[in-house]
Amino acid sequence: MRWPTGFMWGTGASSTQTEGAARGSDWWEWERAGRAPMSGSGNGFATRYADDFRALAELGLSHHRLSIEWARIEPDEGRRDLDAIAHARRVLEAAHEAGVTPWICLHHFTLPQWFAERGGFLVEKNRTTYWRRHVEFMAETFGDLAGGWKPVNETNYYAGIAYGGRGWPPGRTDRQERAVAAEQIHLATAEAAVALRQTGAPVASIFGLGCEVPLDDDDATQKTVRSLRRVNWDAGIGLFRDGVLKIPGRPPIERPDLAGCYDLFGFSYYATTGVQGGRVVPYPRDAPLSPLGYGIWSEGLGLVLERLHDELPGTPLLIDEYGIGTSDDSQRERYLEGGLRVVGEALDRGVDVRGFFHWTAVDNYEWLHGFDVAFGIIDRDRNVRRSAHVLAREARPRA
Repeated sequence: MRWPTGFMWGTGASSTQTEGAARGSDWWEWERAGRAPMSGSGNGFATRYADDFRALAELGLSHHRLSIEWARIEPDEGRRDLDAIAHARRVLEAAHEAGVTPWICLHHFTLPQWFAERGGFLVEKNRTTYWRRHVEFMAETFGDLAGGWKPVNETNYYAGIAYGGRGWPPGRTDRQERAVAAEQIHLATAEAAVALRQTGAPVASIFGLGCEVPLDDDDATQKTVRSLRRVNWDAGIGLFRDGVLKIPGRPPIERPDLAGCYDLFGFSYYATTGVQGGRVVPYPRDAPLSPLGYGIWSEGLGLVLERLHDELPGTPLLIDEYGIGTSDDSQRERYLEGGLRVVGEALDRGVDVRGFFHWTAVDNYEWLHGFDVAFGIIDRDRNVRRSAHVLAREARPRA
């Protein structure tokens, strides 16, 4: 396949998953309460980062998204850890030295415990005071080394995992809290994007997206499809395109200053959602299942690209995450080949896709699943898998 000049080939990871939970984070407390497996030192990235960047560069994967953990930078309210800041700068410098452009994420599901104890993103003042202050500090402190920014990971999923009974901190199930948290995290993400663009580096969103496929004509099915669409698609797209945030159960918020806040509209893709009898089911029904329970179907990536192309004409798109958790690397090879074919076909149809980031580089800690689910093209012993070369064949410069 021929790719556009400047097409970005990359990988993605998060601090908790590669470095282990930060002391002072809500996930640190979560593990010690027995609510999640222990993350330890993750996959060792904190000491092996320079070698990891060199390995990615050799594969032609010249972009990497990492998160800089808020709880490491500001373990107590108003107290910044100078050693953690210096370490983060060394990591970013090593990326540049290896020829890898670092994209910085500020929030990948976890929060400082002190922020969580103040109500986290349920409290508007926390967003407009502590979060805003942190964003400004990160821009000032790391802006010279940021090749790009991806402020918040999977903005549209956070409220559901935190307040929808999904087993993540704070572990509550409350519909109203979920709606408030969704409102605040969407605003937090877009406001951060506006601030971070002032550094001169590009800013991309990360929304978790998969299309919904109704499998019958039941009213309950149509209701579920509409609900999924409003929560996972319409809120983020509406704020970006129209400057209006509409969260189900909350009054609309007009924020014209946040329209067009991203340089690239980025997303992760893992699965297409089937809906039958009003219930979510794997799709296609005959697809092999991931260890995380969803159907493995690369063609669904094309559905997302087409919908975004229709909803946001003229907007550059970025695939922030595409990957599969499996111990069968031949399955990962086929999945990658299928996904790359889908992207190539979309480009041929005029869809403006600017890059492809694989999740993940090195096998890491998969949250509630511990170390049991392998997403990497490199294992934790740093053996490069055959699937890595599916990406390398396309990513490496050609004579």
